[in-house]
Amino acid sequence: MRRAPRGPLVLALAAGLVLAGTGGCSRPFVSAILPPPFRDEIPAAYDATWRALIRALAYENVPLRAVAKDSGVLASDEILSPIGVYADCGQLGDVGLEGEATVSFTVFVQANGQSSTDVQVNAKMRTQSWRRGDSGKLQPEPVYPCVSTGRWEANLMDTLRRLVRE
Repeated sequence: MRRAPRGPLVLALAAGLVLAGTGGCSRPFVSAILPPPFRDEIPAAYDATWRALIRALAYENVPLRAVAKDSGVLASDEILSPIGVYADCGQLGDVGLEGEATVSFTVFVQANGQSSTDVQVNAKMRTQSWRRGDSGKLQPEPVYPCVSTGRWEANLMDTLRRLVRE
């Protein structure tokens, strides 16, 4: 007794039905829209801005991974932040994610003439532990990408402006 060979069309159809059946039970994840890097201009010379940046990060107790004044790059270690403060992690279905996010920042500083300095902040964020809304316990998996709310960057620029005036 010979079995009829199965064609690739039948296998693809079966795989599609299995995926559709399991995907129909899950809620869609809606990721937050990725903003561009945060850019600003500080009205001070490069050296004064650099010193103010180091003081501002020390004041905020930000752990640093890399400090390179000659190339104008500062990179932070990962920081835990409540979702919604520095990180927007999107939503599952109609409900936003809550919990903690792992956040890290890279700051680029470049002289823009004698009395002005350009600063750019790039953010990298992901969920650490999350739940849907305020119900249920926190879970670590799956890990979802997050985007910056812009608060940390704006606060850093305000602190830099204040410190370069001192």
